[in-house]
Formats: sequence, structure tokens, C-alpha cells
Amino acid sequence: MTSAVSETGGYPPEGQGAYFLCDIFDAMPKNDLASMEHPLFSLGTRPDRRILNYEHNGAEITVTPSVKGLATIHDKDILIFCVSQLMAALNAGRQVSRTLHLTAHDLLVACNRETSGDAYRRLREAFERLAGTRITTNITTGGQEVTSGFGLIDSWEIVRKARGGRMVSVAVTLSDWLYRAVLSKSVLTLSREYFRLRKPLERRIYELARKHCGRQDSWQISVETLLKKSGSASPRRVFRKMIRDMIAAQPLPDYKMTELEGDIIRFAQKAAVVEGPPPVVSEAARDEARRLIPGVDVHGLEADWRAVWAKSGGPRLRKPDAAFLGWVRKRT
Repeated sequence: MTSAVSETGGYPPEGQGAYFLCDIFDAMPKNDLASMEHPLFSLGTRPDRRILNYEHNGAEITVTPSVKGLATIHDKDILIFCVSQLMAALNAGRQVSRTLHLTAHDLLVACNRETSGDAYRRLREAFERLAGTRITTNITTGGQEVTSGFGLIDSWEIVRKARGGRMVSVAVTLSDWLYRAVLSKSVLTLSREYFRLRKPLERRIYELARKHCGRQDSWQISVETLLKKSGSASPRRVFRKMIRDMIAAQPLPDYKMTELEGDIIRFAQKAAVVEGPPPVVSEAARDEARRLIPGVDVHGLEADWRAVWAKSGGPRLRKPDAAFLGWVRKRT
């Protein structure tokens, strides 16, 4: 892998050697639908060496750990970063590849992590767990149902180190299963606040709410089914208590949780319903936004602006382009 890396810049030119360079500033977080729907990641904070078996509505999954343990929900940040970069590039009409070059510092900052030496060590451990965890499943990605076994990533490699041995840039090759999901755009946008959720169960419950509630007003699920889909190893009574604690704290971005009779949990949109279509931004305004913030994921920027517009009550805009660019200039 390193033989394809240029000696001068550390990276090959884009489109050569089947590499993609993660260089899109402020890309909107994206998550693949399959791993949002099904529990592929451990919610534990200690090494988890259980073999997980899950079956629901015809989907069968077995997750097998390496000696390092199962990949965790926090390790998934790496995949979210990679998927986000690839989707932003596809939306911009750029060439993409299953192998990505990324800067470790950019990944840590994008995922709201500290950039201490210990953070780089934990990042390396996350790569090891992602590569070592093996999944056997028949779930569909990209319109194909194939029973197969694979790792969450095929491989990773430290391309460049700092003088103290800390990783600077990394090459990572995604599994073909995940890459198919990206190419078919089987992904959903996450709130940027997702990375501020520190408790593993909160992250997992948010994923499920985002996947099933989506743009609907609400979504309901039994505690028993929620426990199964979450992948939590806790007994039901303990899980129910954790869910009630979440209802009291309301930590999820975008969604409010309530408990209903019959052991049912309801998820509802926090933002008020906005009447009328969202404002439309012209391609000329997007080009100007790219000029103002070079390298920005302009579609992600536009989505952030629309979210702010919706939270303000969705007022009618006579000049959407001017409103959008005024908001962009404030950000710069």
C-alpha cells in the first residue's frame, strides 16, 4: 500500500492508485442504514469478546470479535467519518474509492474528540478492533442480499508518523459491503450533536430513532424490541431503567422520548412541524459559498442552514440566496 504513496506529499494524486483523499471541510455526518438498523457494535466500554447472534425479520447476523474485542459504538466514528467524506465527494461529482487517506487529527476533530497523545493511541486501538471484528450476515446493502463474512474495514495502515511516533495520516480500506452502501446512497444524515453523546446506549438509541422516525412526527416501539435492536447486554429490567433515565434527561438531538402504557417507548420530533416547502438555494449561491469557505461540503452547509431556518419557525424568505450567504458569512 505504501508503494503507491508519493514521496513528496505523502498522498497520491486523486484518482491514481485507487485512493480517495479525505479533504472535505465540515462534511455532514452520514451513517449507513444497515448498521443503524441492526446491532453490529458493542455498547461496552471494556473489551467485549462475546460472539453476538441477532435475528430479526429475516435478517441474520453473527458478529465475532478478535482477541482485541468487538468493535464498539465509539469505534464506529471512524466509519461515519469515512462515509461522510465519500458522500460529500459523490454529491460534488468527485471520483471516490474504497481506500481512503485521512488525517488522524481531522478525524478526531470532526468526531468531537480530544487530540492528546492518548487519543491517538485509542484511535489506533479502534482501527485494530474494526479490522478484527468479523460479521456474517445476509442483510442487504446496495440492493443486493448476499450471505457473506467480512470485516468492518478490510485493512488500515499508518502512512506517516510524527517524530514522536504519533500517527499523522492513515490509509483505510472499507469493506466492499459498506462501500456498496455508500455508492447506492443507502445512508442517512446524522445530527452533529451525535458526537457529543458519550454514553454508548444514547448513541445507539439515537441511531434507531433517526432510522425509524426519520421525518415522521413520531415512532413507537416496545421496550422488549428496543432492547433486542439496541444490542444491549443488560437484563430487561435494567434496560428499562436506563431508558427511563434517558426519558428524564432527554439527551437525544432532534427526538423527544416518552413512555406510554403497555411498555411502549415513543420518539417524537423535537422541532415544530414547518408548513410549506423549505427554501431553495441556487447553484450560483452554492458556488459563492464554496468560494467563501474553500473545501466545504456545501450540501452539508445548506442542510445546516435549513435546520436553523426550521428551528426559527420556517419564515417565508423573499431572497433565499441572500439569507443563505449571509448565514455563511457569519460562520466565516
